[in-house]
Parts: sequence; structure tokens; C-alpha cells
Amino acid sequence: MFSDDQLTQNAFLGGRLTLFQPRDGYRAGVDPVLLASVVPARAGQSVLELGCGAGAAILSLLTRVAGMQGHGVELQPDYADLARRNAALNELPLDVTCADLSTLPNALRQQRFHHVIANPPYYRSGAHSQARDMGRSVALGGDTPLATWVEVAARRLLPKGYLHIIQRTDRLPELITACEGRLGALEVLPLTARPGRAPDLVILRARKEGKSPFRLHAPQILHQGDRHTADVESYVAEIRSVLRDGAALKWPDAR
Repeated sequence: MFSDDQLTQNAFLGGRLTLFQPRDGYRAGVDPVLLASVVPARAGQSVLELGCGAGAAILSLLTRVAGMQGHGVELQPDYADLARRNAALNELPLDVTCADLSTLPNALRQQRFHHVIANPPYYRSGAHSQARDMGRSVALGGDTPLATWVEVAARRLLPKGYLHIIQRTDRLPELITACEGRLGALEVLPLTARPGRAPDLVILRARKEGKSPFRLHAPQILHQGDRHTADVESYVAEIRSVLRDGAALKWPDAR
């Protein structure tokens, strides 16, 4: 368990959410907040996050949408404990199970959720420079295949439930292949830093028992201007509203 001197306390969503994070371990950036912002959740629904870490994504969602019930699964005991601590700090309804997502305990395997979200490691194990901190190393490059993340998510979803997953663009083919026979109505929202640049990340939306055809949306641009010119915040208005006001990011051509 992290000691107090190993942690920092950081404000998210313009101060609506406060998170303890390891000073030297894995620290959440904007990606989990963006992931949470596109989930079409409403009060009374439930959400499961696979690999919840310290809770940045799921607690952002529970902050934005009051009246939901959250459950997180986290492999690393120190981070699972930190997610519980962050939920208590913010008085948010989150239960956390410390387990490998491929071997979930029976009690959790009996549950189904309206939404599943995930921010899996962006690199295949061994495909990135090894981080000195073990927590950060696991977060960047895990041993569990993306297909397993999708399979577990599909099993935990209620009929018509949604999966949202954020991942590097070059791993999108793996995600699409993993959804075959499990999830349908696939939609992809690319995320690009600036106009004219290739997207580095994508958010995949998929639905249990979905039948609609595949849709590839125009990229969501994160920053104003075609290049970074000064050490100041340059987010476009809709992204700034997500990060600072806890707003939802409108899914393009919502149906």
C-alpha cells in the first residue's frame, strides 16, 4: 500500500474530482477522462472498469453522472487500494476487486453491467522501454492480449450494453477482430492532437447484440492550431469543457 509521502493529491474536472496518485508510479493524464466523457450513461445504471488503476476514468464518470453504481477490477493491489481510497475521498459509489481480469472471482462473474470501460496498456508486453516503477511498467505494457479484454467485457455486459475502450490507433485492427462474434454496432472515434495530424489514439464503441454497420467518424481534434507555440493550454472548447467542467463529449452523429 502506498504511504502518504509516496502520493500526490491532484484535481480533475476543474476540482470536482480529487485523486491521490503515486508520485513516481503510473499517473493518469487526459486519456481516462476523455474515455469517461463519451459513455452515454444515466442515473440508475451500472459501470464496470477493467484495469481501473487509481480510478481516474470510472470516478470521472461517476462524478459526471450521479446515481450510478461503479465496480472496478485492478490487478495490482496497491492501485486497487488507491482506487478505493479515492472513491471514499470523493464519496462515490465504487467497489473494487483486486484480480486478474482473465480469472475474475465467481461473485463478479455473476454480475452484468450496462457499461464496461477500459484503458488497456498501449503496448504489447516487451514492446516499450521498461519503466523503473513496476506499476507504470504494467500500465504501459501488459501481458493480457487485447482479445481477452474484449472477451471479458462482452461477458460482463447486459444485452444492449456498451463497451468503450481507448487504445493506440495501430492496435485498432486487434480490437475490431476481437469484437467479431461478441459485440456489434462498432464505431470508432479517432483522437488527434492537432488539425491535419494522423490520430494517435482511438475510442472504440461497441454494443452487446448491436446490429448497426461499422462507422468510422471524423477525428476529434484536441488542440487549437497546427503546432505548439507556447507553454499555455491550447485545448479546443469542447475538450476544455470535458477536462475542466466535467462535461460529456458529444459522440458524433449520435444515434
